[in-house]
Amino acid sequence: PLSTLVFKSLLLSWDEYVHIITSRRVLASFRVSFSTSLLAAVIASFFGFIIAWTFVRYDFIGKRILDALIDLPFALPTAVAGIVLATIYQPSGYIGQFLDKTFGLKVAYNPTGIVIALIFISLPFVVRTVQPVLQEFDSTMEEAASTLGANKLQIFIKVIFPNIFPALLTGFALAFARGVGEYGSVIFIAGNIPYVSEIVPLMIITKLEQYEYAGATAIALTLLVISFLLLLLINLLQLWVRKRSGQL
Repeated sequence: PLSTLVFKSLLLSWDEYVHIITSRRVLASFRVSFSTSLLAAVIASFFGFIIAWTFVRYDFIGKRILDALIDLPFALPTAVAGIVLATIYQPSGYIGQFLDKTFGLKVAYNPTGIVIALIFISLPFVVRTVQPVLQEFDSTMEEAASTLGANKLQIFIKVIFPNIFPALLTGFALAFARGVGEYGSVIFIAGNIPYVSEIVPLMIITKLEQYEYAGATAIALTLLVISFLLLLLINLLQLWVRKRSGQL
């Protein structure tokens, strides 16, 4: 499949390829996809860490049920998730109506809705990446730091966080990668307004429906290359963090 993207894109001349990729509508879709995916991955990483920490460090009623619900986006078809999110966040929906009347915030049919959809489908990646690392964390390290006079904040910053940061970075990378290529859960809540809430996967589908296969593969190849370079950068950063942690 990857080689097909390359070979099909070669049917275009360089000028044709640049013309497709640099068109205003395509560039706008890239901006929407990458900006919303990045923001969603950051938010999912923050709350995913909190959820994983809560599951590992605390016992409470309904813990197993909530733990099982975290995996719901894995089992739920993305189109179903998109329809549900669009229904509750649209201006006449339960949450959308409340946010609009109370805060004047419109979620559906703009990039905000895309971010919420991407957080929903990417949050499990962060939780399930960080949770095992927290479970295997050696508590004696915390006890040693405590006996040396460190308070809880110092223990977290100096001892716990450096050990789990590589896993958190991995969860962030997985969430970001999933968000960039997500389609089903986004198209219903996004509104698909050109230059505003139109994502790259939708542009690819649009090209395919118009039988512009070379143009669709050109956009897909560009998306693949950019995503690969960003993930490579994140992996290099993760490797540097692990080496630095090992040195310390």
